[in-house]
Amino acid sequence: MNLDDQIKQYIISNSNKIKINSKDIKKNDIFIALKGKKFHGNKFIDDAFKAGAKYCITDKKYNRTNKRILFLENTFSFLESLSIEKRSLFCGEVIGITGSAGKTSLKEYLKFFLQKKYYVSASIKSYNNKLGVIVSILNMNINSNFAIFEIGTNNFFEIRDLTKLVKPSQIFITNILSTHLENFKNKNNIAKEKSDIFNKKYNSNSEILYFQMNSNEEKTINNIAKKQQLKKIIKIGEFGLDCYIKKIKENKKNYKINLKILNKNFSFNLSTYDESQINNLIFVLAFFVVNKIQTNLIFRNKIKFPQINGRGSIHKIIINGVYVKLIDQSYNANPETMIQSIKNFSKIEKKGFKKILILGDMNELGSNKMNFHYNVLKEANEHLFDNVILSGDLFKKTLKKFPNCKGKYIYKSKSNDIMKFLNNNLHKKAMIMAKCSNTTEVNKFVKLLKLKIKD
Repeated sequence: MNLDDQIKQYIISNSNKIKINSKDIKKNDIFIALKGKKFHGNKFIDDAFKAGAKYCITDKKYNRTNKRILFLENTFSFLESLSIEKRSLFCGEVIGITGSAGKTSLKEYLKFFLQKKYYVSASIKSYNNKLGVIVSILNMNINSNFAIFEIGTNNFFEIRDLTKLVKPSQIFITNILSTHLENFKNKNNIAKEKSDIFNKKYNSNSEILYFQMNSNEEKTINNIAKKQQLKKIIKIGEFGLDCYIKKIKENKKNYKINLKILNKNFSFNLSTYDESQINNLIFVLAFFVVNKIQTNLIFRNKIKFPQINGRGSIHKIIINGVYVKLIDQSYNANPETMIQSIKNFSKIEKKGFKKILILGDMNELGSNKMNFHYNVLKEANEHLFDNVILSGDLFKKTLKKFPNCKGKYIYKSKSNDIMKFLNNNLHKKAMIMAKCSNTTEVNKFVKLLKLKIKD
């Protein structure tokens, strides 16, 4: 058997073996040496083998002979063809998740609760572009009961291409929010793009759709879904839909939550209330009810939610001997989620903590980007925080529209400057919530801060 066929058979027969970063390599993995922005992956082939790689695949000639390196004219084409072959061999239930925000969180929630009883394959991190989807399929265990994939987009016609690869039968659309507006221009275009995930023209397997229907744009999805004649359409959100929050009662010690899920009532207590957690739980419960999975897998003992890095994960940190509780929302941001995060943070009781809100710019918002940042600061003005630290050119410009609030905000242009401010001004235990888009200085700051993690 030649090397090409050996590798194909190895990938199909195994799971979680494909790595595109040499730092992630473990024993018997396959390293894909891709062309990056600064270097070609060939630079790291030796590192991959030292870390235990079984094979390497590259499209660039390597300067040394190695019988475990497969050279291809087109690596991407090879991987895509193999992903189609592996997907055709999978007989379990395939779940596709798209939406403006919350894809990774919902994926992790579904995986967290389903794997209490079933074998589940799921894409890692936020692998939701074409390369990420292909790698996720190739890393799938074909004997899994469920396989969960994120399907993302930042421009027109991308969802249909990824959907043709994944071909999910059960589909989640988390929401339609103000993201990637530089390309999409408006949220209605986003709704139409996301709807391609269940369009029979691109996905003949589509049967069941779960989606939030709180806005006019999300109602557009409902109209498109009706025309596709899906087996089930599950509407989530406002009172009276298929799934919704029936009642929230706040006590001194906790919140009592009552949900209505497809004519079934669920009641439970939580020590804190986080809207995104409840939304994810509603999606999971709806999936369990539709698929006749026992919901006591969720409610057994006290409800525990997965901790998702950069999406509300909580970390204990020590800065100059001072205890700090970090609520990390630094993975990404759009106007709606940023405003909701500010509201959620304001509701958390201080209990002797100093509360510090740190906000970084939101990217890819198109021509209305200044208005979106203005609305975020307007929301921040409605709440009392000990410090509000802003970073990024857009927030800097927006601050000029709040001349009476100069004393309320602290502006820092660089991640190191934010860290210096905390080092010099933290004298008692603190609670920090950081929210921003990727590749911002606040995002870099959080990475610096997490180097001090205690737990």
